[in-house]
Amino acid sequence: MLDTLYDWFWWDRIWLPVNLTWSDLEDRDGLVYAKASHLYVTVPYTFAFLLIRYLFESLIATPLAVSAGIRQRVLLKAEENPILEHYYISQSRNPAQADIDGLSKKSILSVRQVERWFRRRRSQDLPGVLKKFREASWRFVFYISAFVGGLIALYDKEWFYDTREVWEGFPKQSLLQSQYWYYILEMSFYGSLLLRVAFDVKRKDFKEQIIHHLATLVLLSFSWCANYIRIGTLVMLIHDASDVLLESAKVFNYAKWEKTCQSLFVVFAIVFMVTRLIIFPFWLIHCTWVYPVLHYPAFFGYYFFNVMLVVLLCLHIFWAYLILRMIKKFMFGNLTRDERSDFEEEEEEESSQTEDEGEHQHKLGNGFATGEKEEKNRGFGCISPPENMCRSKTVC
Repeated sequence: MLDTLYDWFWWDRIWLPVNLTWSDLEDRDGLVYAKASHLYVTVPYTFAFLLIRYLFESLIATPLAVSAGIRQRVLLKAEENPILEHYYISQSRNPAQADIDGLSKKSILSVRQVERWFRRRRSQDLPGVLKKFREASWRFVFYISAFVGGLIALYDKEWFYDTREVWEGFPKQSLLQSQYWYYILEMSFYGSLLLRVAFDVKRKDFKEQIIHHLATLVLLSFSWCANYIRIGTLVMLIHDASDVLLESAKVFNYAKWEKTCQSLFVVFAIVFMVTRLIIFPFWLIHCTWVYPVLHYPAFFGYYFFNVMLVVLLCLHIFWAYLILRMIKKFMFGNLTRDERSDFEEEEEEESSQTEDEGEHQHKLGNGFATGEKEEKNRGFGCISPPENMCRSKTVC
C-alpha cells in the first residue's frame, strides 16, 4: 500500500512534462540537478535558525532596544486566583456576563473585581513593544541579507532580465550553488517562522499568515523537485524586496522615530504595490502561465504551480487592501492603530493603562506611593498610538 502511494506520488506525469522521466534528471556530464533528498537538510537548518534567532534577540536586539529607550511593559498583574485562572485557561479569555456572575459567587469576589481580574489577566498575555522590536529586528536582518544575497545570485543571469530565458532548456537545467543556498536558507527560515507562529505577535491576519507560510513552503518544495528553480528565485527576490522595508519601518516605529517610520512605510507601500500587484502577476505569473506551454504540453505540475502562485496573489491583494486603508487614514489624519492588530488588543492596552492610572491616582489621593507615578510612566513610555502605524503585513 505504502509503496503504491509512493510510486503514485512520484509519478513522472505529475512532476515532469510528457516524454520526460526522473532518469533524465540524473546527474551526468558535470550537470547537477535538484533532488527531493536535498531538502532534508532544511530540517536541521530550521532549528539552527531558531537558535540563531534566540541568540540574536537576546544578545543584539534587546541591548539595541534598551539603547533606543524601549523597556519591557509594566502592568499590574492579576492576583492569584485558581478558580478564575482555571476558567481563563480552559474556557474563555472573555467570559459572558452570566459566567462572570457565576465566577463572582465561586470566587467570593464582586462582579467588578472579576471583570478587573480578566482585564489584567488578558493584558499580561499581550505582547509588549520590546517583544515586537526584537521580532521585527530579526526579520529585518534576515530579509535584507536574503535580498542582497538574491541580487548577488541573480544579477548576472539571463532570466533576471528576460523571463523567457527561465524556460530555456527546461527541465534539464543544472543546479547552481548560489541557487542551492538561496533555496535552502529561505525554506529553513520560513520553516522556523511556521514553528514560531504560535509564539510570535498575533494579529488578526493570523490565519492568513499560516496559509502564507504553508503555501510558501509547498511552492518552494514543489518548484525545487520539479526544477522550477529559476522562477522560484525570482519569486523569492521580489517578496524580500518589500519585506526589508516593512520590517525596518517597524523597527523605527517601535524606537519612536516616527518621521523615519512614516517615510519608510510610504516607500514600502509603493514597493509592495509594484512588486506584489504588478511585477508578480504580470511578469512572473505570466511567465509561468504563458511561456511553458510554448515548450511542452501542460501537465499537472504546471497547473499546480500556477494555482499556488495565485494563492499567494490573493494574499497580496488582501494585504494591499489593509495597506490602502492605512494610507487613507494616514492621509486624512485619523490613523490610530494598525489594520492588522486585533481590536481587542488595542482595547486591552488602553483599558489596562487607564485602570492602572485610576488606581494610582486613588493611591496618591490617600497619601500612598508618592514615587510610583514616575516609575509607572517609565514602564508605559514605550507604548504610544503612532507605534501601530507600520504593522501592515508580514509576508514572504
